[in-house]
Amino acid sequence: MQSFVVNKNVQSNGDYEVHNTTTGCSFMPLLENQIPLGNYLNCVGAVAAARARWANEQINGCYYCCTPCHTS
Repeated sequence: MQSFVVNKNVQSNGDYEVHNTTTGCSFMPLLENQIPLGNYLNCVGAVAAARARWANEQINGCYYCCTPCHTS
């Protein structure tokens, strides 16, 4: 299982990015800007959980640490 967070700060394109804290990321948000999502097998589950929790927001996987889930 891997641990994921979502950045509570929106990106310039309107996305809130999901990051993998288990593998780490060069673009990990500061601790005070991280919202824990929990543990998932991969980013697919983490992004789905974030989209369910924040249905009115654009949720995307980070290009660097959640590449398979990065769509925009």
